[in-house]
Amino acid sequence: MTGVTQALFRQPRPTHALRQEAGAVGQAARAACRGPGRERDLLVQSLKASAAAILAWLVAGVWMGDPLALMAPWVAVVLMQATVYSSLVQAARQLAAICCGTVLASVALAVTGSTLGAVALSMPLLVLLANWPRFGDQGIYGPTTALFTLCTSAAGASAVGHRVGQAALGAVIGLAVNASVFPPIHLRDVRENLAALAREAGDTLHTVAGDLRAGEWDTHGWSHASARLERRLAALRSARGWSRESLRLTAAPLRAVRRPPASLPPEQDDERWSRVTGHIRALTRTLTVAADDDRAPAPPPGPVLDTYADLLQLIGDACHAEADRLAAAKGGARPDDHAESAMRELRGQLQDGLREHAGQGAEGTTVLGTLLLQAENLWSETVPTGRHG
Repeated sequence: MTGVTQALFRQPRPTHALRQEAGAVGQAARAACRGPGRERDLLVQSLKASAAAILAWLVAGVWMGDPLALMAPWVAVVLMQATVYSSLVQAARQLAAICCGTVLASVALAVTGSTLGAVALSMPLLVLLANWPRFGDQGIYGPTTALFTLCTSAAGASAVGHRVGQAALGAVIGLAVNASVFPPIHLRDVRENLAALAREAGDTLHTVAGDLRAGEWDTHGWSHASARLERRLAALRSARGWSRESLRLTAAPLRAVRRPPASLPPEQDDERWSRVTGHIRALTRTLTVAADDDRAPAPPPGPVLDTYADLLQLIGDACHAEADRLAAAKGGARPDDHAESAMRELRGQLQDGLREHAGQGAEGTTVLGTLLLQAENLWSETVPTGRHG
């Protein structure tokens, strides 16, 4: 049996894939019913988009009597963005793209006199405009609106005004629904990402500590763990940006209704855990260099590494305690007195070992001193007493 055949046999069967998808859908539905979260936010936004489309159709098709009331509900659905501010920005971009598409299609049809000629004349320019950064991801509505205009033979000055008016109506309805009905306030994601970053930092320190005790230096795994921390830090920064944007252009009474009961963690916590991530990255790099036989610095002897592993274990426990505090939205967490005294004792032992190695040569002293400095940095950022002296 060839490798290709084995790979084909390892692929999941369609029925298994369908069962997995059905299970994922069921989990999402249960999460939406269970309590606030991303799944419920997605459900609310979907229902709001449907309501905006229905309302736009009623206004444009029933009340205004437009037999082709398409643009208004279409724009209303598209503008149901994740924040009110982004809805406003996307509305301006989409209206500009729709105006360009409708005007250029009408001009091309007037110049060529045929639908095919108008498509050939207007499409290259409109597709180029669709990639203009000022339009963002709304530029594609320029060529699609032009095609719709030409296919329905609705060109000319009156058609341009009609399409733009319909789009403006849909934009107003979509913005009004998004801003007034459960406006999206993204504060929960900051706390969740911050707690996850603290927990993953503790997991990484526990993994490094376990490998040092076992004498198995999985430098590749440490690099992957450090990269995961970087990605989690990027997700935290993105969530913080979304939280700021979600509070813009949102009425204060509606903020009070939609804001989670727990206050938003201060931005100083983001900076602090960014520094923790940097210290862990530097620590893993130092250990990777020490594990390389081709490099001059040599790792310290086993007993010192065991002491260092114990210190990393306790700092990792402090990271987990911080993660639990953030997840539960409680007051300041701190390790117990026994853990703090154990940390001080281990730090003192490492400092004594550093002084002892200083008289034996520079190689071991260089690595141990660097590792001790990085542990001190982690101590000062994660343990309350370390942060205050």
